[in-house]
Amino acid sequence: MAEDLQILHGSKEEQYQSLLPQIQALLEGETDLIANLANICGALKEQFNWLWIGFYLVKNDELVLGPFQGPVACTRIRKGKGVCGTSWAEAKTIIVADVETFPGHIACSSLSKSEIVIPLIKNNIVAGVFDIDSIELNDFDKTDQLYLEKIVTLIPL
Repeated sequence: MAEDLQILHGSKEEQYQSLLPQIQALLEGETDLIANLANICGALKEQFNWLWIGFYLVKNDELVLGPFQGPVACTRIRKGKGVCGTSWAEAKTIIVADVETFPGHIACSSLSKSEIVIPLIKNNIVAGVFDIDSIELNDFDKTDQLYLEKIVTLIPL
């Protein structure tokens, strides 16, 4: 596939429905994890222009920064710390409407106002997390959760 995206302007759901097969095509046949994670970040940044989109991968019992789009980020996060570490510990998606209200939130950027984190699960073990931050309060909802979880299932871990 050509590495061009067709950016759709419409409802959030319409945007995801347009982007999902394009991401699937980007990943098809590519076995390199880092390349795939980088392309997912790039595609979502192009479509939604969120503040920060990236992956943390579990290495030596901590989350280590992987491919991302946005401002510089925290490099390492311990299990159970912040939104990412909590998503890892609980093996579930977490949506935070206002990061200031999340106990122990790790502020990599003071511009971040809301966040969604989706765990990457392989063989019932969390291998990493997919983290997205927005400059808007309450920017993420069940629609984001549904489609971002679908995108994560496309990643060949």
